[in-house]
Amino acid sequence: MPAFPEAARKALADTQLRRNLAHATGTIRAKRAAVVGEVDEWEELRLAGAAIKDNTLRRLDEYLPQLEASLQARGATVHWARDAAEACEIVAKIAHTHGVDEVVKVKSMATQEIGLNEALAERGVTAWETDLAELIVQLGDDLPSHILVPAIHRNRAEIREIFRRGMADAPPGLSDEPAELAAAARLHLREKFLRARMAVSGANFAVADSGTLVVVESEGNGRMCLTLPEVLVSVVGIEKIVPTWSDLDVFLQLLPRSSTGERMNPYTSTWSGVTPGDGPQETHVVLLDNGRTRALADEVGRQALRCIRCSACLNVCPVYERTGGHAYGSVYPGPIGAILNPLLKGVGVDEQTDSLPYASSLCGACFEACPVRIDIPEVLVHLRSKVVDAHREGVPKPEAVAMRSASWLLSDARRLGLAERGLGVAGRALTRFGRRVLPGGRRALGRLPWPGSSWTNARDLPAPPRESFRTWWRKGGRP
Repeated sequence: MPAFPEAARKALADTQLRRNLAHATGTIRAKRAAVVGEVDEWEELRLAGAAIKDNTLRRLDEYLPQLEASLQARGATVHWARDAAEACEIVAKIAHTHGVDEVVKVKSMATQEIGLNEALAERGVTAWETDLAELIVQLGDDLPSHILVPAIHRNRAEIREIFRRGMADAPPGLSDEPAELAAAARLHLREKFLRARMAVSGANFAVADSGTLVVVESEGNGRMCLTLPEVLVSVVGIEKIVPTWSDLDVFLQLLPRSSTGERMNPYTSTWSGVTPGDGPQETHVVLLDNGRTRALADEVGRQALRCIRCSACLNVCPVYERTGGHAYGSVYPGPIGAILNPLLKGVGVDEQTDSLPYASSLCGACFEACPVRIDIPEVLVHLRSKVVDAHREGVPKPEAVAMRSASWLLSDARRLGLAERGLGVAGRALTRFGRRVLPGGRRALGRLPWPGSSWTNARDLPAPPRESFRTWWRKGGRP
């Protein structure tokens, strides 16, 4: 994947994408604001959610064994996966053990993160996405662009064309009416639900003291996957733990309001191991690290592991609204993706990941919207410093050269005075000959050749002031 600036430039040229995103995020923002406004103690809920997550992350060495023991006591088989390759191998091995060549899936960010569909396909196992938006992405041979609404970049007409091309059983004369599209997807998926012998899910939460996994969703497809097949495999990030059911209560109030703008989710499914004669008779839980312990070791960045994948930060982000999710090159786009990806993968590894902490204006809207108070701007600045540190060896980048030059200039009063006089001369010349006029009457340079074009292609370059502040002050310019 290209670095964020290059990918964003391409996305910005897509007017249809920007129109789709503006409509979708605007609608979700309005719904969220309405239901959050109904809760007088919303700020107290945010504080409680953050405190529970922080306490759990500090004591993961206690809660993870407790969760494992609780799951095993209820008949589940627990696996531990250090990375994506191990997790995919575990799931594929379970499928082969049961002679399964297809699985149905509940929408899961963890399985998207590890590339499970592709790994299973390489081993001869087909994974069918059953969430409507994930199905659209899969049939369109596309990539998800939003945590909650993976096909947010598609409009109704585009979805109709995807269904016509990708569904052999699509009704003739299918229109772009939402009800008809949903009915076509339901018909397409129903026989897969009834035929599949194995399902794969993630989990929104894992309750340590009872060994209960929780999935919240809006369509009912998750409930079908969790109850009909004989074998159920759940891939769960180790940060999904909450200690008790009482703690879960806080998040079941925060999540639906922050994600879909609803007071509660239409479907909240919970399961604990195996119940004879009811639901899957064999359950496996894969507890996934894949960089989470790396993030946990970062004292500033570990707060990102509080994330409950609500996507509220995406819906308020001005950068995301204009570029969409594909520009981030990850299943975790938007502000949370800009910090989560570098924390999970580490910085200094590849240019694309290193570019993500800079994909923000630091406006702070994401922090205000986050239901668990992740200070994303703080983590972004922290990660930018780590990216800079990771590249201190070798040939310095232009930004590093500019900063060192500024440090040399600003650290000596005589040098600074000479620079001010030089800029004053330049300012008088540009004021006289500059062609562009900024609001307020100040002159500005037009587009400069490289390397100046790196700045002037997207920003104004105002003419320097005719005199420095110190000169103005000596002339009696004090108020």
